[in-house]
Amino acid sequence: MSWITIQTTALRWEAELMQQVLEAQDIPTRVIGLGVCSSLGMGSPVGLQVPLAHRWEALLLLSPIDEELESVD
Repeated sequence: MSWITIQTTALRWEAELMQQVLEAQDIPTRVIGLGVCSSLGMGSPVGLQVPLAHRWEALLLLSPIDEELESVD
């Protein structure tokens, strides 16, 4: 199975939250460490990966909601 990184973050809890959202929709995920962070006070960077077949579904679920700013007259 081929995996693709769809999101990276310096906060592990943020990646784990996104992982829970995707797993609630039955999308397999994994969180991987990307190395050691060089600045003090930051977590180590992590990446959120999904199988290649679920890439677009996962990106859509994690994308921001577009709100319509125009009022309909």
